[in-house]
Formats: sequence, C-alpha cells, structure tokens
Amino acid sequence: MDTVSIREAIAVALAHEARTGELDYLLTQRVRRLHPAITVPGERPVEALLDFVERYAHHVADYLDAMQAISRTLGTEDMADAVAYASSDFFCNPPALLSGHQGLNAVMNEAYLAHRLVEEINDYSMHHRGSLLLPMDMTRSNLIIHHLIGEPFANQLDEAVEFLAGEMTAEGEFDQRRRDEPGGSMSQWRDQLRSWPCLVDNLADELLLYAGWGRTPLH
Repeated sequence: MDTVSIREAIAVALAHEARTGELDYLLTQRVRRLHPAITVPGERPVEALLDFVERYAHHVADYLDAMQAISRTLGTEDMADAVAYASSDFFCNPPALLSGHQGLNAVMNEAYLAHRLVEEINDYSMHHRGSLLLPMDMTRSNLIIHHLIGEPFANQLDEAVEFLAGEMTAEGEFDQRRRDEPGGSMSQWRDQLRSWPCLVDNLADELLLYAGWGRTPLH
C-alpha cells in the first residue's frame, strides 16, 4: 500500500490550519486543562502542541512504510496489510464518527485511530501468536493526543477502534500462523529499530516534558 495519500491528506490539513487556525484555537482552550502530568515547555505551548500533532500524524505514514517492509521479512503480511488499509481509510474515507471535523483537527483524530489500531493489533498478535506485529509502543504519545482530543469524544474513538480490531480478528484468519513459526526475535527487533527509527516513540520525549510521569496516571 502506498502512503502517499496519507501524506497528501496531512498536507491539505496543514494548509487548512494555516488559513483558519482552527486547531490552534481549540488547543488554546484545551492547554489550560491538560492533565497535570503533562507539562509543555516554553513560552508558546500551543505552537509546541501543534507541532506535536503534525509529527504524530506524519508518524502514521512512516510506521506503515516500516510495517510493510518488516512484514515481508517476518511473514506477517496478513496483519500488516489489514492494518495498513484500515489506517489509510481513516484518512481517505473518514468514518461517520468524524463527520464535521476538518483540517488538522480531523487529521489528529484520524492519526489517533490509526495509532490505536496498531496498539490493539499488536496486543492481539502477542497474545495469539506470541510475537508483535511491530516493535513499537506509542502509549505515551497516544495518551497525550487522547487528552488533546478531549473526553468523551476520545473515548468514543477508542471504542470504535476496539470494535474494528474485534471485527478484523473475529474470523480467526490471523490465527493460522502458529506460535512456533518464525517471529521477531530480540536481535531482529533491535536491527529493525536501527533501520526504522520511527518505531521508537520519541515524539513525547522531544516535544513534551512529563511532571511525575509514572506516578500520576493519565486517566
């Protein structure tokens, strides 16, 4: 699957944001109510958050490219293809749940759906196959975006992803590969992480500081 369409959708959203400042306005309201465990450094927190959202969205296309390359070496094309097409569809044919959302605000939601889908399928793959689909963990960045989206809508997006992941795995087609078939060893995953730095969740490390991370639950 080509990720050009995702990158094009992000470019259109950024142009919309430059014209309207819609997400800038929304984040200006929300930054005052961020969870106390999230501290945005600097004198321009909204700019930092907008940059974070943009990089988070681009990260979807980057990890899909990585996922498809890795899947060809590990024999996980079935899962990789399903996740890739579903993720692309979030951007190109957004679900009805996102009706009325535009520009970078919409892309933030679409990227969140895609990242959360990988989380769900990764958990499924580990439980049923004994190996990960991708050696990545975007939990921290996903939690930040969850709070930027705001509740209860972010919870609705989580429910939609969980439903979709359930549908994708319900027929058992992903279970045909046995646990004793080749998977990603630790040394293989280290090689993949060196080859594909986008698999490391350094977005939060680079852009945000955490006050008491690990001590204050982000719920």
